[in-house]
Amino acid sequence: MNLFTETNLSPDILKAIGELGYESPTEIQKQTIPFILSDIRDLIALAQTGTGKTAAFSLPILDMIDDTSRKIQLLVLCPTRELCLQISKDIKNYSKYMRDIKTTAVYGGSSIMDQIRSLKEKPQIIVGTPGRVIDLINRKALDFSAIHWLVLDEADEMLSMGFKDELETILSETPDTKQTFLFSATMNKEVERISKNYLTNPHRISVGSINEVKKNIKHEYYVVGYRQKKEALKRLIDANPNQYSIIFCRTRMETQEVADFLMQNGYAADALHGDLSQAQRDTVMKKFRLKNIDILVATDVAARGLDVNSLTHVIHFSLPDDPEVFVHRSGRTGRAGKDGISMALIKPEESRKLKQIKSATKIEINERFIPTGDDIIKAQVGGVFEKLLTEHEEDIFEFDDSLIPDLSSFSKEELVHKLLQFQLKDLALYYKDKHDLAEQKLSSRDDDYSRRDRGRDRDRDRGRDRDRDSRGRDRGGKPRRKDENMVRFFFNLGKKDQLKKLDVLDIINKATAGKSKKRAEIGDIEILEKFSFFEVEKSFQDNVMSNIPSMKFRGKEMRAEVAN
Repeated sequence: MNLFTETNLSPDILKAIGELGYESPTEIQKQTIPFILSDIRDLIALAQTGTGKTAAFSLPILDMIDDTSRKIQLLVLCPTRELCLQISKDIKNYSKYMRDIKTTAVYGGSSIMDQIRSLKEKPQIIVGTPGRVIDLINRKALDFSAIHWLVLDEADEMLSMGFKDELETILSETPDTKQTFLFSATMNKEVERISKNYLTNPHRISVGSINEVKKNIKHEYYVVGYRQKKEALKRLIDANPNQYSIIFCRTRMETQEVADFLMQNGYAADALHGDLSQAQRDTVMKKFRLKNIDILVATDVAARGLDVNSLTHVIHFSLPDDPEVFVHRSGRTGRAGKDGISMALIKPEESRKLKQIKSATKIEINERFIPTGDDIIKAQVGGVFEKLLTEHEEDIFEFDDSLIPDLSSFSKEELVHKLLQFQLKDLALYYKDKHDLAEQKLSSRDDDYSRRDRGRDRDRDRGRDRDRDSRGRDRGGKPRRKDENMVRFFFNLGKKDQLKKLDVLDIINKATAGKSKKRAEIGDIEILEKFSFFEVEKSFQDNVMSNIPSMKFRGKEMRAEVAN
């Protein structure tokens, strides 16, 4: 099946998808459409986002659906509002000439009463998020007793978002005679369990496997210390001008901090994470799709509903724990036949995790060094000419040529040189006095660095800490190096209180939050058994001293004192 016209799809469907520009099916569509049209078994399909899954399951179902019935025949469950709306929109486009087919999207963040009213139009197709579907079932507004097909789209993400109970409740409301199609980017233990419990003798299709995703994506990694990570990120962005990228972070807090850092440094960036309201999420995603911002900082979950085909770069600010998540992130670039670049910033101690990703994915991830100031300026010069010579825009304003002064005294090269100096002056001044970030190479010996070695070095470092006296000197009398802009605090909680670094970051951010949008710079965090130390920007010293005593951690009083 090399063309859609070679399928047995109805003329109405072929006409609709032809107007959308669909000619040749993707690999998932080649395998899935004939199966659904001819087989009554359940299906497990492993495929990455952007491979054409919606058309793969909806086109054959639309071909078989009974447009004379006013009962719900197809239920599609997906993890996010954005994906729900996208799937619903696609199905409506595919059924454009099927006038008796109605599709309704139900999701959180919008009026449930409006959605109940839309259900009174008796749609045959429901696309929904698990939470809202449960709400509508409880209100007796949804009846799935007659459905023929159930689609679990992005099943792995629904489970990772905590929808396990909701999925099982919804599945229990559907008839045993239905045909279930499970689509997932990864096949983890929870997805496997759901498939065993609720699918019967499923057929399996796997498309865009781990070893195939990387074909037109170049993978790079950069080793950098924790405190240099944001500066390293800035350099990677500056050394890759004209990029349209997603930066992936592990947590909501980290996502917002990285986005704030970039925006404060003048980049057209914004954050996308679960702490934003639905209206804020919609605004950010619209700006990114319209390229009003060209850098999106996101968590894995928040980015699931975003589907764009022109990303030039994916940057892993933090490595994921799951190698397949690394592949899934990276696969967002290099689409529509274009080349893409995946760049990972890793801390020296993450060498083992990187090795595991390489081993599991068979991806060649090459080490690169953080660009120097000279590297960045050279790249920026190239970026100016790339934009100048590839973007053919019509004149947007007119002016009298007599306004152009006499430039005959300059050669072409001299004039270009002056214009570039003017264009890149601020960037050049920024990097002029900046030290290059230390190059930290991961050797094979680092990769084989054993737990015993790490434990030994950790004990040695703790011994050094104990050797320092309260004046900040070691036993040899040598002063400990100190950043004069930071204040080091003693904190009365430690590991025995189940305190983690993320907890300390959260405590500091809450203590230093104020009317000003400026965030406190946070330095080293050292958590010991019974107490801890952390560093905070000096201008926030009073905030820490006055606010932390009024806060509690797991019901315990907190105290922070300047460590002399």
